[in-house]
Amino acid sequence: MINSLVSGISKLFGNKADKDVKDITPYVGKINAEFDKLAGITNDQLRAKTAEFKQRVSDYLSEIDQQVVELKKEVEAADITEIDKKEDAYDRIDELEKERDEKLEEILEALLPEAFAVVKETARRFAENDSVSATATDYDRDLAATKEHISILGNDVIYQTTWDAAGQEMTWNMVHYDVQLIGGVVLHQGKIAEMQTGEGKTLVSTLPAYLNSLGQRGVHIVTVNDYLARRDAEWNAPIFQFHGLKVDCLDYYKPHSPERKQAYLADITYGTNNEFGFDYLRDNMAHSPDEQVQQKHHYAMIDEVDSVLIDDARTPLIISGPTPKGDIHEFNELKPKIQKVVDAQKRYLNTALTDAKKLIKEGKTSEKEAGLLLFRGYRGLPKSKPLIKFLGEQGMKALMTKAENYYLQDQQKEMHIVDSELFFTIDEKNNQIELTDKGIDLITDNSDDAQFFVMPDVGGSIADLEKTDLDPTEKQKRKDELMRDFSVKSERIHSINQLLKAYAMFEKDVEYILQDGKVKIVDEQTGRVMDGRRYSDGLHQAIEAKENVKVEAATQTFATVTLQNFFRMYHKLSGMTGTAETEAGELWEIYKLDVIVIPTNRPISRDDRDDLVYKTVREKFNAVAEEIIRLQEEGRPVLVGTTSVEISELLSRMLNMRKIKHSVLNAKQHQREADIVAAAGQPGSITIATNMAGRGTDIKLGKGVKESGGLAIVGTERHDSRRVDRQLRGRAGRQGDPGSSQFFVSLEDNLMRLFGSDRVSKVMDKFGYEEGEVIQHSMISKTIERSQKKVEQNNFGIRKRLLEYDDVMNKQRVVIYSRRKNALYGERLSVDINNAIYDWIEDVVSSYKENNDYEGLKMETLRHLAFEPNMSQSDFEGTKVDSLIQTIFEQAIHSYDRKNKDIRERALSVFRNIHKDRGDNVKNILVPFSDGKKSLNISVNLEKAIATEGREITNAFERFVTLASIDDHWKEHLRELDDLKQTANNASYEQKDPLLIYKLESFNLFQTMINTLNSDIISLLFKGNIPIDSSDDMKEAKERKRADMSKMSASRTAEALVGGGDGQAPAAEPKQVAVPVRSEQKVGRNDDCPCGSGKKYKKCHGKES
Repeated sequence: MINSLVSGISKLFGNKADKDVKDITPYVGKINAEFDKLAGITNDQLRAKTAEFKQRVSDYLSEIDQQVVELKKEVEAADITEIDKKEDAYDRIDELEKERDEKLEEILEALLPEAFAVVKETARRFAENDSVSATATDYDRDLAATKEHISILGNDVIYQTTWDAAGQEMTWNMVHYDVQLIGGVVLHQGKIAEMQTGEGKTLVSTLPAYLNSLGQRGVHIVTVNDYLARRDAEWNAPIFQFHGLKVDCLDYYKPHSPERKQAYLADITYGTNNEFGFDYLRDNMAHSPDEQVQQKHHYAMIDEVDSVLIDDARTPLIISGPTPKGDIHEFNELKPKIQKVVDAQKRYLNTALTDAKKLIKEGKTSEKEAGLLLFRGYRGLPKSKPLIKFLGEQGMKALMTKAENYYLQDQQKEMHIVDSELFFTIDEKNNQIELTDKGIDLITDNSDDAQFFVMPDVGGSIADLEKTDLDPTEKQKRKDELMRDFSVKSERIHSINQLLKAYAMFEKDVEYILQDGKVKIVDEQTGRVMDGRRYSDGLHQAIEAKENVKVEAATQTFATVTLQNFFRMYHKLSGMTGTAETEAGELWEIYKLDVIVIPTNRPISRDDRDDLVYKTVREKFNAVAEEIIRLQEEGRPVLVGTTSVEISELLSRMLNMRKIKHSVLNAKQHQREADIVAAAGQPGSITIATNMAGRGTDIKLGKGVKESGGLAIVGTERHDSRRVDRQLRGRAGRQGDPGSSQFFVSLEDNLMRLFGSDRVSKVMDKFGYEEGEVIQHSMISKTIERSQKKVEQNNFGIRKRLLEYDDVMNKQRVVIYSRRKNALYGERLSVDINNAIYDWIEDVVSSYKENNDYEGLKMETLRHLAFEPNMSQSDFEGTKVDSLIQTIFEQAIHSYDRKNKDIRERALSVFRNIHKDRGDNVKNILVPFSDGKKSLNISVNLEKAIATEGREITNAFERFVTLASIDDHWKEHLRELDDLKQTANNASYEQKDPLLIYKLESFNLFQTMINTLNSDIISLLFKGNIPIDSSDDMKEAKERKRADMSKMSASRTAEALVGGGDGQAPAAEPKQVAVPVRSEQKVGRNDDCPCGSGKKYKKCHGKES
């Protein structure tokens, strides 16, 4: 009824997709009108358009740019005490930067028709000619030196229209059609373009990439893997390079290298989501501006945007390193206890199922008899195959559901009866597992310590201690012992819970595989092995213990960010995919990204048939095998989609028994992926594949396949996510090709068992369906899609909760990274230091003024700042707090300035002597500083120190002290947050919200950390000076090497979809990955340089090689 009503309203008023396309369609006419004007101009005139566009952008923004320049001059001229003036100027600069971004969007919107027309005309000229020539520029000559398809002839450059892209020769044969122009407009507007498979998303991306590169703020094109990054960069590069734009790919270069920095300086930069995110984290661990590689986060365009922003969103990016005692754990010691519990549960439930069958035969089917035993079996081991098979029989699922409803009523007051015989319970829908009292008794049996798993009552025990007459030393000792016992047992209970999850909820060849002696996670969305990724919160270590492989040591987090918070930093974000509509709500709620469905260029002719529903898995797989044979006999290629490695291997064995030739593509066979996919479209070929054959896989049809009906998609199970099913269907029927898709489903499948089979089961029971019979109806398919929606909502909840945790840290991360950037570049560091001084003085003065302690104030400022306020006791007592704070602050600033002037005067004479004697050979000087306790050697640039009259010497000291302090305190704070998250999760046992506890405690920790950080920085800055006996003993500083991050691991932490798994996992060991090598022209050193200069290659573009 509701569906009919919605359909009627849509017909009357139109749906969202139609309205969206209608609003954008006028752009197409404007673009094509500009495109027609370009047909008669020369190649040189076409290329000149880019410079013209850039000039128009520059002119439009010149007023704001001039205001920023004036404000920066104003800051430089401000006096040292004019903090408010400096801060106001910097705030105004930040406001102008935002205004500039908005005005840039205005001018790009005005340029859009002309810019898109230029790209389309360039594509047409490349498609219609074997080569395209123009007057050569210096940039063309540089390209010609390394690119075989670009050559110089006299004063002309010749672009061949056939070139190499990721090892494959390709000839440009594409020109943008109208729906692709619509897609380009959507991407430029910062929205998501949903385009079907084969609609040319890569070509569409050239339009907004070219337009936004005119703003010269950088365009980042993000892909899901390094192969696609390299392929798309090399595929599209000549179109951009023809117009003088620089194109590069992050995956050509090692992380944190000078070459990677140059890649970010290109107009258009391709790379994977991981590399962009990890570069951001590494940049915020750099110790000099030269080590940072990224520029402004301005515009990012994400390919397969739903995969990146939805599927990968629950796996934070983490850079970690070794931690003390990280290899100490109890997993191997506790494993036998959990094995004992799991075995005991299995034995009991097998007996209970047998007893239930007997009771049913005797007619004792009430919820307190057979129904109780069936529900108890479901609570204990819901994935038990005998139980699943029995519940598939007529009436059994309804009997179990009736018992479930009975025991769940009245706030589950009777649930203890169900759980009384179980050792642990599993709530499969909410992905939670919990030991019962019986299970705890079993694992503590024969233990030396009866309180082995009993958490002490810390609050009550401390209260009892306070009432005793023990001396303070003994009391403190008892308290320390109590807290130590609490910590050990808390960690032990956590390890037990993770081991229990590993044994009862995670299956080999389903959630993970064993490869090279390691546990490797299989991505449920793509079916691919996720190298380097680990389950969070110790779960991965528990699985390693279960599988008897090496349990990797724990590590400490040095830097972390979720993809949600990383991509939300961009001024403008857009994306393209074939399957975003089902997640439109989440994309809007988290990223404020609207999904626009782009119509296809040709109507889709694929036949998407209703699902076939069987009672049991055995019936379903027999029907799948028969369907495969029938389709092969018709001469059609068949792609069989599975949801796990285990099922793909099961089907393979079935076909081997029937002696049917086929190929298998799963996480264990990923090396053969290219060969298997290449053959998948040939007549009669059979390919069994996990989700690896979904996203990004292009199956081209062989000769005669279209005539026989096209590619046949056979799905063996509905995935939890509708997007994955749509991706599988999308392999057939591209660009109007024929094809078909059909899913085979059983009531025993995970999705149906958990969310969808009650109504379907009742229908099959009501109409007396026997084993082997099948239901096929649109109502059933819609029921299954409703089940998928439930799972999607649940997964969204998990991702949103992860984001809520990271949002807490993100607020802190923004503060710390901003201060770190100020320290790194030094531009706004003086403001931060002055604020830190003012905050410290405010706290100290307020505290001592309240107690009217004049002597205490003098001693504290002398002790901490090596500075004594110039005021009498009567001044102290008679002055208001605010005035007192301002007076002491001004005196402190002048004292600090005098000390810095003294340092500059003493050091500058030495610097000038060194410059006079060895200036040609010496670049940097080591300047010794000491506060009486610590000794620091600061590297100072010789030329810069003399040019700034010594200011660079004190500035370098400020930068070094601030950076080192921030890094030490932030690293320690992250470790405390890791511990806090685990402690907060334990709050759920006390019926408290872990997230609320985490928010409150993390705020307090951060406040304490900031206060300590400010105090340490200003104390060292005030006390630090050049020792008198060292002022003449300054040595040359060797050039500083780039920070060595080889001992740090960059990893993705997989948030297992299990309750309580919000913590972060130790990262994997760094994996040595071969850096992709570009295929470039090989030129002999004594050959003529291909750039056309007439010089030998070794004297021209080969100088640095």
